[in-house]
Amino acid sequence: MLLVSAAIGIYYAFAGGGQQTSKDFLMGGRRMSAVPVSLSLTASFMSAVTILGSPSEVYRFGAMYIIFAITYFFVVLISAEVFLPVFYKLGITSTYEVRAKVGCGGRAGGAAGSWESFPGGDSRHHGDLAPCRVHHSSSPPPAPVPLGKRCPASGCRVTGFDLWGVVAATGVVCTFYCTLGGLKAVVWTDVFQAGIMLAGYTSVIIQAAVIQGGINTIFNDAYNGGRLNIWNFNPNPLQRHTFWTIIIGGTFTWTTIYGVNQSQVQRYISCKSRFQAKLSLYINLLGLWAILICSVICGLALYSRYQDCDPWTAKKVSAPDQLMPYLVLDILQDYPGLPGLFVACVYSGTL
Repeated sequence: MLLVSAAIGIYYAFAGGGQQTSKDFLMGGRRMSAVPVSLSLTASFMSAVTILGSPSEVYRFGAMYIIFAITYFFVVLISAEVFLPVFYKLGITSTYEVRAKVGCGGRAGGAAGSWESFPGGDSRHHGDLAPCRVHHSSSPPPAPVPLGKRCPASGCRVTGFDLWGVVAATGVVCTFYCTLGGLKAVVWTDVFQAGIMLAGYTSVIIQAAVIQGGINTIFNDAYNGGRLNIWNFNPNPLQRHTFWTIIIGGTFTWTTIYGVNQSQVQRYISCKSRFQAKLSLYINLLGLWAILICSVICGLALYSRYQDCDPWTAKKVSAPDQLMPYLVLDILQDYPGLPGLFVACVYSGTL
C-alpha cells in the first residue's frame, strides 16, 4: 500500500508537465472532477479510530451509532449549500485567507453573513461487560464521537508490528508523495485508500456471516442481546448516545470539519466548477454511509461472535479498540492475505 501511494506521487510529479505553479501543487490546477474528490473527502474524514473504534462502540453499547447517517446528511447539506459557495467564489487556497479576503464584518457574495471566526477527548468508559459474558447495555457516561486520524497503535499491538517503525514509514511515505505530486497525488492516494478500507471491511463482514451462519443470525443475536437499540429520544444529555446528542451535537461537531476545516475545503474547491464541487460533497455522502454501515455491521458481528466470551474482560485484549484486529485474526487466519488486507484498511485510515 505504501509503495502504491509513493508510486502515485511519482506519477503526478511528471504527469501533465508536473506541478508548474503553486495553484497546480496546492489546488490541482482547479481541474479536479467530482468523483475522485468525493472519495478523497470520504477517506480523509475516516480514520483508524473510526475503523477500530466504531465497531467496538457498537459491540459494547449498541447500534444507535447508525443514526450518524442522518447527521452526515445534514453536515453535507450545510457544507454544500452554505459554506462551499462562499469559499469557491473567493478563490482562496486556504480557509485562513477568509479574513484577508472579506474583512471583519464583511460579506462574500451574499452567501453568508459576517465572517469573524470559526470554531476550529477521547475518553473510554468501561461498559457493562463481565468476563466471558456480554450483558445488555445501559446508559454509561457520554463519550465524544471519534477524533481525527491517528496511528493505529492498537493494530500494532495485536499484529506485532513495531509502532515506531509504522510511524516512521507513514511519515516518510506521506511526505514523499505529497511533496512530489501535490494535491493530485493526495486525492488519488485517498481514492486508492478508500477502496482498501471498503475491501477490508467487506472481507470481515462476509467471513463473519459465513462463520456465524448468515447475516440473519448476526442480527438475531444482536436483537436478543439488546444491541439493536437504535431509537432513544431521551432528552437527558448525560446519556452516552441519544437521538438528540447524535443529531444536534454530531451536526455541529462535523460541520466544523466539513464546512470550514482546511483539509476538506481545499479538496472540494479544487474542483473545476462549483457544480462539480457540490457534486463531490453529495457523492461523498454515499461513501460516508457505506463506511458507517460497514462499521455497524462489523460491531454486530463482534457481538454475535463473542456474546458468550468477551475477549476484553477475559484479558485476551488490553483495550476495546483491539477487538476488531482480534476478530480479524480469529476468523481470517486461514485465508492468507486477508488479515493483511484489514491491516492495510486500518493503515489507510492513518494516511
